[in-house]
Amino acid sequence: MKNLSFSTRLFLTVLLLFITFVSCFIFFQYNREKMYKTELLNTKLQSLNVSLYELTKYYGLSDSLIMQFAEGTETVEGIAKPRFTVIKDDGLVIYDSENKRLMDNHSDRPEIRKAMHDKSAYVISRRSDTMKRDYFYSATYFKDAGIVVRSSLPYDINLNKMLSVDIEYILVILVVTAILLLLLFRYTRNIGKVFHQLNQFFTRAKSGEDISQVNIKFPGNGLGDLARHIIELYGEIRESEEDKARLKRQLTQNISHELKTPVSSIKGFLETIVDNPDMPGATRDQFIRRCYDQANRLSSLLHDIMTLARMDEDDSTHYEKSKINILTLLDTIESETKLQLQERKMQFLKLVSPQVYVEANYSLLYSIFRNLTDNSISYAGVGTTITIRHIGEDEAMHTFQFSDNGVGVDQRHLPHLFERFYRVDKGRSRKLGGTGLGLAIVKNAVLFHNGNIQVRRSESGGLEFVFTLPKPDRAAPVD
Repeated sequence: MKNLSFSTRLFLTVLLLFITFVSCFIFFQYNREKMYKTELLNTKLQSLNVSLYELTKYYGLSDSLIMQFAEGTETVEGIAKPRFTVIKDDGLVIYDSENKRLMDNHSDRPEIRKAMHDKSAYVISRRSDTMKRDYFYSATYFKDAGIVVRSSLPYDINLNKMLSVDIEYILVILVVTAILLLLLFRYTRNIGKVFHQLNQFFTRAKSGEDISQVNIKFPGNGLGDLARHIIELYGEIRESEEDKARLKRQLTQNISHELKTPVSSIKGFLETIVDNPDMPGATRDQFIRRCYDQANRLSSLLHDIMTLARMDEDDSTHYEKSKINILTLLDTIESETKLQLQERKMQFLKLVSPQVYVEANYSLLYSIFRNLTDNSISYAGVGTTITIRHIGEDEAMHTFQFSDNGVGVDQRHLPHLFERFYRVDKGRSRKLGGTGLGLAIVKNAVLFHNGNIQVRRSESGGLEFVFTLPKPDRAAPVD
């Protein structure tokens, strides 16, 4: 059995169950039809018993009456005329239409005993001790008269044929069974083919073979469609894993590159100071200041990387949430960036009601608005305006718009702005001290709060960020 194919084993298993079911059905139906024909014959004989008894009630019980009734009775089912016997309830035979001799006591006959107990009874085939042949007996007990009227037919070939089951229905069942088995064979063969092909596919995939080059044709049925979906899903998962691995390598390379730049700068400045002990104090101070700036940039970069790492791990326990007033948060950011805003002659408009609260982690919420503000300060341009609006709400979320009327970016850059370390102008970004992670932090922080964010060019030419943040739970603490 182990050496057989899957489809063969499946077919043989189902075949065994099917044949068992069909055999049980045929056996049940055979006995049911035979019982029906037997009951039908017994009903006819019982009717004759009752008719004979009704005559004796009116004309009295006599040999001549019973003889006339027996002779006048037509053959039953074209087999023979029935034989009638009248027995008293003590077993004494009063009359028998085919035997005039003195007969033995019939109280021990099974059909007599059962009829006296159940009022009527029949025996399919019993040998008559008197007539020396087999009979079909049907007996009826009439308690008020104290007699049993019994009719019987000789159990010969004709009667046996009449009671036998028609073979046609068995032939029909066998033909239908053969057709179903043929369909079953084709179906199990298709199933086996699909499983065999799937096994081939996964064997190739396990061995590392390029699954994009694997071309397996499945049957055009539901199971074949399911197999194709499984392979497509496997391909998508495999491709997703490869994309993740590629992005991870790219991220590692980017982090290494971004860390290398400030470290190299710090190392270069310090080497210059060490190699030139007679360097003028003003120049030395300038180099130390540059080292300090690069160290700050390195610190900011490490902080942003750690922030993104925590959000990637979905460490919700690290970020506790509270009820936060947006206008108060924006006032804090405006105060902290006041000098930069003044240097670049920029305005900071807060079109948010004092009653607008969100339920969020303060650190991440601060990162959203602070990174967007720093991004606008760095790239929007001199004399521009930063505008934060509360533009709508539903049952669960507030919607905010953060925009500026600066130079903006080309349309082709918009799909990549939230990517880590993506820069529109790499040289200019590094010169301005950006880490390349600010907008990635913004997006991840919004997603962390089950919100969504989109970016587009505003009508004024700058960038416009639209994002949602959750409304607070009434029981949430106020920060």
